[in-house]
Amino acid sequence: MKRRFLAYPYFIWMIIFIVVPLILVLFYSLTISTENGFVFTLDNFKTFLQPIYLKVLWRSLSLAGISTLICLILGYPTALILASRQMSKKSFLMFLFVLPMWMNFLLRTYAWLTLLEKNGFINTILSFFGIEPIQLLYNDGAVILGMVYNFLPFMVLPIYSVLKKINHSVIEAAEDLGANQYIVFRKVIFPLSLPGVFSGISMVFMPAVTTFVISRLLGGGQYMLIGNLIERQFTSVYDWHFGSAVSIIMMIIILISMGVMSKYDNQQEGGGLW
Repeated sequence: MKRRFLAYPYFIWMIIFIVVPLILVLFYSLTISTENGFVFTLDNFKTFLQPIYLKVLWRSLSLAGISTLICLILGYPTALILASRQMSKKSFLMFLFVLPMWMNFLLRTYAWLTLLEKNGFINTILSFFGIEPIQLLYNDGAVILGMVYNFLPFMVLPIYSVLKKINHSVIEAAEDLGANQYIVFRKVIFPLSLPGVFSGISMVFMPAVTTFVISRLLGGGQYMLIGNLIERQFTSVYDWHFGSAVSIIMMIIILISMGVMSKYDNQQEGGGLW
């Protein structure tokens, strides 16, 4: 009874701030407003099937996928280096890596404006070498750069936490059996680190596909992503019904991706980790 009593505040919090909002979003997605009240319909979901909105969805998924892939390519070697037994002062290096996350997300994104704008730091350096200013902002590259910069730690930390727990005797056993460093990595280290890889992919892809601050600032409002579409429906167009329908669709996509990642994660669980 005491444990149940202590859990009541948590359940109340979940009901008020999680369950009730989800029910409201689902209700708005399945209704439209009329003079006589709300009418249940699937028109909001049918509206999303128009080519213009499917194009926005595809652009969001493609940019998020590219950003996730780049984060994996950059993050895995970084995590591997940080988890290396030969690496000294790894706590200090991890501190430097996590330090930018302590800064406000919006401020970190704004900082890239001063670096990438036409009269920014990068173009100023290029002008000293006689190079004409380059258009670095308001394109896919700027949006991807912002995503990679903001979400890279979410790829590195899960992989690092798994790599550092690998039993080193397994690696030594592979080396004693004649395996070189490449085979040790391909046959031992990488398979054992897959749970961290899948967790990192999920943690990067989900916020990247729904972000709207990065695309608004670094994309200059020229790149409508699914997050911008949802925000505009609630703050500008005031069509909460269509905005809720798009939110439900994104929740389904994210849940499917989490289910796929969880399936592969469970298949790799217990592969020699301590």
